[in-house]
Amino acid sequence: MNPVTDADADAAEVEPTRRPRRRPARTDLLALGAYVVLGVFVCLNYWGDVTGRVSSHLPTDHSWFEWLFAHGAYSVRHLENPLFTAQQNAPDGVNMMANTSLLGVTLPLSPLTMLLGPQVTYALYLGGALAATAGTGYWMLSRHLVRSRAAAFVGGAFLGFAPGVIHHANGQPNFVSNFLLPLIVVRVLRLAEPGRWLRNGLVLGALVTYQIFINEEMLLLTALACLVIVLAYAVQRPAATRAVARTFLAGLGVAGGLALLLAAYPIWFQFNGPQSYRGLQGGVFHNWGEDLVAFVTFARDTWAGDPAVEKTIGVTEQNTWFGWPLVLLSLVALVLLVRRSLTARILAVLVVVFTVASIGPWVRFDGVETGVRGPWSYVSDDLPLVEMMMPTRMALVVAAALGVLLALTWDAAHRQGRPAADRPRVPAQRGGEPAASDEPSVPAAPRRRWLRPLGYAAVALAVLPLFPRPLPAQQVEPPPHFITAGGWRPYVPDGRTLVPVPIPSNVHGLPTLRWSALTGQEFPVPGGYFIGPNELGEGVFGAPNRPTSSLIYSTMDAGAVPALTDENRRQAVEDLRFWRASVVVLGAHPREAVLRELVTGLIGPPQRVDDVWIWDVRALVD
Repeated sequence: MNPVTDADADAAEVEPTRRPRRRPARTDLLALGAYVVLGVFVCLNYWGDVTGRVSSHLPTDHSWFEWLFAHGAYSVRHLENPLFTAQQNAPDGVNMMANTSLLGVTLPLSPLTMLLGPQVTYALYLGGALAATAGTGYWMLSRHLVRSRAAAFVGGAFLGFAPGVIHHANGQPNFVSNFLLPLIVVRVLRLAEPGRWLRNGLVLGALVTYQIFINEEMLLLTALACLVIVLAYAVQRPAATRAVARTFLAGLGVAGGLALLLAAYPIWFQFNGPQSYRGLQGGVFHNWGEDLVAFVTFARDTWAGDPAVEKTIGVTEQNTWFGWPLVLLSLVALVLLVRRSLTARILAVLVVVFTVASIGPWVRFDGVETGVRGPWSYVSDDLPLVEMMMPTRMALVVAAALGVLLALTWDAAHRQGRPAADRPRVPAQRGGEPAASDEPSVPAAPRRRWLRPLGYAAVALAVLPLFPRPLPAQQVEPPPHFITAGGWRPYVPDGRTLVPVPIPSNVHGLPTLRWSALTGQEFPVPGGYFIGPNELGEGVFGAPNRPTSSLIYSTMDAGAVPALTDENRRQAVEDLRFWRASVVVLGAHPREAVLRELVTGLIGPPQRVDDVWIWDVRALVD
C-alpha cells in the first residue's frame, strides 16, 4: 500500500516512482539555493532594521515568538524545565506545552539566540523554515513522484511558500515550520515495505515525536490527511491493501509506541501540569470557517493580491486564497489526470474532503453568512481536540495537495512528445514482478510536442500571481536603556517581579513584553501573551485581569485618569503583593503622561532613573 512510491501500470506516463539513482547534485543544490533566496526575500523588510521591526499584521504574535526564542535560551542557560516558565504571568507562570512553544526549534537554536539575540534568530529562522519546508517538499516529489526536477521545484516552492503559509509567516513561524511533514507522509506510506516495518516504524515515531515539539496542530492535520490517503488507496486497491495490511499495522504500532514513550510526559504535562486547561472558553475557533470566495481570491501578501479585499472576506486566516487561475488549472488537471493516475485520484479525494471540512459550521459567501449549515455544525464543540481546532486550517491540507498536483501537472507536460522508449516503464515490485493494477493498460500516447509548452505556460500563469511579497514590517520602540543596560538589577532581588506599565497582555503592552525577551528573561513579569486557565479551567487568552491591570487598560483607552478612591489604592497594593512586585517601571509610551499620573495617584510619586520612571514598592508591599 503505497500511493507515493507505487505507480499505476496504466499511469506510467503520469507518475513514475522509481527514479534513476544518479541525479545531478548540482540541480538539487540550485533548487535549495533558490528556496533560500526566496526565504530571504520574504523576510527582506525585517533585515532593514532587524532589532527594531516587527510584523505589521501580527506584531504581538511576532513579539511572542521572539519571547519564545529567549525562553529556549533561558531554559538551556539556567538548566530549567522548558515545559514551564515563571518568567511570564508571575507568580502563576505559563504552561509552555499548552501554548505554541516551538521547543523543537528554540532549544536547539539557543546558542544562536544567546549570541545574536531573539530578534535576529527569529528573522533567520523564519526565512530558513520557509526554505526548509520547500526543500523537503522538493525531496519528496523528486524522489518519489516525478521525474522532472523542474516539476519537483515548482511543487516544492508551492509547499513552502503557498499563500496560506505566507499569511502565517506574519508572526506565526510555527505554521511555516512544516519541513518534517513531507518526511512524515513518506514514512507513513513506506510502512508497508516488506521486511522493513521495524525500521520504518522507528523512523516515523522519531519524526512524529519531534513534530510534537514544533506544531501539534499541523501534526494532527497531517495525520488526518494520511488517514484519508490510506483509506482512498484501500478503496481503489483492496487486494494490494490486504496483502500489506499486517506489515503496515505492525510498523504503525511501532511508530505509535515509540512516540508515546518519548512524548508521554510532555503530553501529560500539557493537559495535567500547572496552568493547563481544558478547551477554549466559548470554543472561539470553532466558527472560523473558510469563505467560498476566498478560494478564488488572490491573497493579500502576493503580487496579485489586494489588501482591500480582506476587509470583505478576510474574517479568518487566508489559508486558501489561491486565485482563480490556480483553481481553474487544478480542476482541469484533475479531470485530465484522474483516469490514468492513482496519485491524482487520491489528491482529488483530499481536495474534496478537506475543502468541505474547511467551510466550518455555516457556509459563507463573499463575507455573508448564507444560513446554509456547514459540516462543523454537526460536530460538538465539546469533543476532545475538535474543541481546539479551527476549520479554516483544514484548507492547509488542500494547499499541500495542490502543491503535489502542480508537480504532477508539470511532469505530465514534460513527458508530452517524448519517444516511447524514453518513457518510464511500469515500476517493478520486489522480486521483479510488475506492479499490480486493477485497470486495463492504455497504449502509449502519440507524440504531441505542442502540449509541453502549453502545460508549462498553464502552470506558470497559475502560480506567478501568487509569488509572495516581502512581509510588511513596522518600527517598534526599543526597550529603555534602564532595561537593556541592567539598571533594573538593584531593584529586583531573587524571587521578586518587575512590573512594567502597561502590564503585558494580548491587547496591550507589546513593548513591555519585549523588555523581557530582549533582556534574556532575567526578570519575571506579570501578565503576558499566552493561553492559560480561568477559574473554571477553560483556556483564555492572557492572565485574568486584576483590578489594577484593568484600571491601567481603561485609563489608556480613555486617555484620562478617572477619579481614584481609597479602594483603588488598596487594590493596587494588594495586586502588587500578589505579583510579588519590587519595582514598577514606566518607559516612553504614547500615554506616558496619563499613565504616570495614574500610578502616582495609586502608590505615590515616582523617581526618574535613567530614561524611565520607577516606583520602588518593596517597602509598600513587604
